[in-house]
Amino acid sequence: MAKVLTMRAWQYSSTKGGLNVNMKINPSAPLPKPKPTQHLVQVLATALNPVDYKPAEMPIIGRLLVSYPATPGLDFAGCIVTPATGSSFKPGQLVFGVAGGSTPLAGGALAEFALVEEKHAVAIPEGVDILDVAVLGVAGLTAYQSIVSRVKKGDHIFINGGSGGTGTLGIQFAKAAGCHVTTTCSTPNVELCKRLGADVVIDYKKGNVLAALLASGQKFDHAVDNVGHIEDKELWWRWDEYAQPGASYVLVAGELSISGVVDMAKRAILPKFLGGLKGKVDGFWPEPKPEDLAQVALWIKEGKVKPIIDQKFAFEDGAKALEKLKTGRAKGKIVIDVALETYNK
Repeated sequence: MAKVLTMRAWQYSSTKGGLNVNMKINPSAPLPKPKPTQHLVQVLATALNPVDYKPAEMPIIGRLLVSYPATPGLDFAGCIVTPATGSSFKPGQLVFGVAGGSTPLAGGALAEFALVEEKHAVAIPEGVDILDVAVLGVAGLTAYQSIVSRVKKGDHIFINGGSGGTGTLGIQFAKAAGCHVTTTCSTPNVELCKRLGADVVIDYKKGNVLAALLASGQKFDHAVDNVGHIEDKELWWRWDEYAQPGASYVLVAGELSISGVVDMAKRAILPKFLGGLKGKVDGFWPEPKPEDLAQVALWIKEGKVKPIIDQKFAFEDGAKALEKLKTGRAKGKIVIDVALETYNK
């Protein structure tokens, strides 16, 4: 590859009115300089996640945690330009994982080149589509770590939110682990969830989810909430009524609002005798473990898992991709083609 000093990168220096309306392509952004512990990677494709915009759009907090100009994007698939010191990766090798230099809130993958910590990249197995692994960084780790290490074969698990990026993977991971899966989605997505392997699908447009769960009589061994809407808080506050003793309800998603913060405080502080939680509810933040990403890639290679891609956008349409993500209506993942057809192999 010819030596380059600049690159195209989507950047923002304000989130007033929404990150998507402030993002612009900088045609001559400086090429990031890796530390000895970092790879410099040419990004071929990236996928967006709520964490790419929700914290950044929070007043005060977002400004404190994100340095401007910032480039969003954590998920990536690409090829090694300069490997980290001592790494076994070679220039030109195809990898995927989680990008990020100084902050996880502005990972930098929505650009032609990005920095990746040495242990946050995994080799793409031969025969696996680049787009399939480009969407795994955040959603893949979240689905895997919130489910697979916490269940055993034969467990009944409940997944709230089965049709989004994390949910579509979570259903498949749970089935690969040998679990019976109950999930929720809206009417248009019921067949998708069933096709992915869900045993029971509750259409939240047609009735109350908690009422359906209680009426089923099923006591669940584990639950994962990919939605976290505060209006659905009875799902976790009454978890003990449809859970096996000691089973965990993992809140993957949560509202960054005053009511959400109040609910979190009540869960943390109130004792049971004063109306506190009677069930076990856990917060969650994924860890970029290469062995977990490698396992998911192997499942893809073996045909046990197929990431669902809602829509592929061109690099030039990065702001439109984020706008689509913010609608909350994507079936599966939204991916951005950065250089799939043009990179120097």
